Amino acid sequence: MSRPGRALWLMLLGLALAGTGCSALLFYPEPGQPITPQAAGLDYRDVYFSAADGTRLHAWWLPAKAGTAVKGTVLHLHGNGGNLAWHLGGSWWLPKRGWQVLLLDYRGYGLSEGSPALPEVYRDLEAAFAWLERELAVRGKPLAVLGQSLGGALAVHFLAQQPPRRAQVSALVLDGVPASYREVARHLLAGGWLTWPLQVPLSWLVPDGDSAVAAMPELQGLPVLIYHSRDDSLVPLANGLRLYQAALPPRRFQLTRGEHVQTFGEPAWRALMLRFLADPRGTSALAKPSLDEISR
Repeated sequence: MSRPGRALWLMLLGLALAGTGCSALLFYPEPGQPITPQAAGLDYRDVYFSAADGTRLHAWWLPAKAGTAVKGTVLHLHGNGGNLAWHLGGSWWLPKRGWQVLLLDYRGYGLSEGSPALPEVYRDLEAAFAWLERELAVRGKPLAVLGQSLGGALAVHFLAQQPPRRAQVSALVLDGVPASYREVARHLLAGGWLTWPLQVPLSWLVPDGDSAVAAMPELQGLPVLIYHSRDDSLVPLANGLRLYQAALPPRRFQLTRGEHVQTFGEPAWRALMLRFLADPRGTSALAKPSLDEISR
């Protein structure tokens, strides 16, 4: 089990012993900034902006590679562990292909102020959209959202609740996203001998009203590409399948291999996402990438 998964298990146990439960157990932030995109040879800019409640947030802006035509922008919403430095692997490859990236750290993560909890984190997503709206380099180009793990669940619920923001998004890509927070907690609890007998009652400490599967039908008309690995030990494959079943067309499900949100280490899945972003409503987005596309 991964570090974030073990952390969630321990927090659930602690909350159970204390007799309380709250949305904060969905988040496992790490303060600081251990590396920057410069370590991966990427141009970047530190960006700061504030949520509606005044919380100061930090993000990385990765411009398209110099000399490359800008195709659009991707808002990258990462998972529940670490901070944006841990999740650069999900989007480092996009600038080379002409897609500029805003990689957001939620409140309490990295250099962002505050403490993460729901519904406050949705203010962070709104602040990121507002920043993108003001950025000249973004205007007139497609805006896509990449949500990995918890970030995907946040994106689905936020966009379902905010039709004006949903209308600004050309495509949504989900990678290893939990359909139900409570069911993932139950899965993790079932993996420990101490909590296995209590997996059902302890899982009810996890708030589930904002889970993605309930919100997916509200994204009608938004093209969605869903990746999920058959080997995912943290968020089982059934989650991705449930999200696909709940989604309305146009939609695409792509089965992958490997551990949780390691999808974009595979060139074929990077190529597929690029094809989808370029033509999210067209038939070409449904075709498998060619060997030439994969090798680039």
